[in-house]
Amino acid sequence: MAAQSFLTGRQAEELHKSIIAYLTSLNLTSTAQTLRAELNLPEEIFDPAKAKQYEGLLEKKWTSVIRLQKKVLDLQSENAHLKNEIENAGPLALSRKNQDPANWLPKAPPRYTLGGHRLPITSVAFHPVFSSLASASEDYTIKIWDWELGELERTLKGHTKAVLDVDFGGPRGNTLLASCSSDMSIKLWDPADQYKNIRTLHGHDHIVSSVRFVPANSTTGAGGNLLVSASKDNTLKLWDVTTGYCVKTIEGHNDWPRAVAPSADGRWLLSTGSDKAARLWDIGGREPECRVVMFGHENFNLCCTFAPSSSYPYLARLAGHEKVPPANSSAEFMATGSRDKQIRLWDKRGQCIKVLEGHDNWVRGLVFHPAGKFLVSVADDRTMRCWDLSQDGKCVQTLSGIFDGFVSCVRWAPGVTKDGPAGGDAGDGAPRQKVGAEANGGVQMRCVVATGSVDGTEGKVRIFAN
Repeated sequence: MAAQSFLTGRQAEELHKSIIAYLTSLNLTSTAQTLRAELNLPEEIFDPAKAKQYEGLLEKKWTSVIRLQKKVLDLQSENAHLKNEIENAGPLALSRKNQDPANWLPKAPPRYTLGGHRLPITSVAFHPVFSSLASASEDYTIKIWDWELGELERTLKGHTKAVLDVDFGGPRGNTLLASCSSDMSIKLWDPADQYKNIRTLHGHDHIVSSVRFVPANSTTGAGGNLLVSASKDNTLKLWDVTTGYCVKTIEGHNDWPRAVAPSADGRWLLSTGSDKAARLWDIGGREPECRVVMFGHENFNLCCTFAPSSSYPYLARLAGHEKVPPANSSAEFMATGSRDKQIRLWDKRGQCIKVLEGHDNWVRGLVFHPAGKFLVSVADDRTMRCWDLSQDGKCVQTLSGIFDGFVSCVRWAPGVTKDGPAGGDAGDGAPRQKVGAEANGGVQMRCVVATGSVDGTEGKVRIFAN
């Protein structure tokens, strides 16, 4: 009776090929031939040229396992030490140690500063389950990092001009990475197949500046297979990632819509750009419909995001609303950032409920704290600022002196459950559910934030974690 294997068929095949390549590299040809025969992998199927591609893979995996084992031992030791501290701590010390993650904010210094891009970074994105982070750059490449270890995993090449945005998402259980570029194309990469470029989407007539996966929606029937893109051709496009076809072209902007974000339930899109307007689109019907247009910024808008439902109590108070909107209403409040150095908070009626001022240069990126109390922003003034929505939007923290150049993007790691992501990514790195519900549902909020910037001429990724 054959022993039970814990590997999938694909994983087993990759392991077999790696072993054959390892044996061949050591000139153990007879052993390699014997293994080939038993595994039915003759040279006609797995030739020496292909085997060459697998050389070093087995050693790399083995050293990774040893490194992780050491990290586990270190963490166990640290855990035992902390347990001992807690047992011997007084009430005040205990309360300090058990800080609520709902109040956690990024602190200096960052855990890691990751270099490797030759030109500025334009976007970062967290894998919804694993400790992988993608960074896009003007150097035409995408890099995949292990943010827990601070190590580069691989570099993806394929675009022929600057890569302007990246995002993880797709159908449940089949996470993909999407990228868009000044070369007018969108590419889909498969993390489960060594980030192979599985599809290239063409259809835009100019620079594609933003791309986001649209979460699954029961109303529209979309199962997480929709992708939205924004382009300098003044359109948004919806794509079916399973077929590669453009299913809808959305027109309405009078100038370049530089950024687009989907709501947590996949029904709404928020777009903004060079026409200084933000537009709220309902994509739940047969045809996308613009419900609200928001004017107020005095220069090009660069970023936008929906507020998570966990922020509704704070934003409703800011807006002067008597009742807090229901948590299942996904497009109640929004935020935009602009070249006018301002951040504006909006309600679903298109009313500006608050203007946040403090940045000294263009506001490039926004992300809400998953617990809803804070809004985090980055800008070309080389700072990251944290705004407390419970204190009338007061800036309660400014991280400066960390970045040597413009800060172009920011993302918050999505929360995780035992069997996958915490409801996916709402386009800004924030989990869909509020933290209280997460705690009850077994969802863990990750206190991890990533930024992308330019330091001199090089792009740098910074990881902030508790």
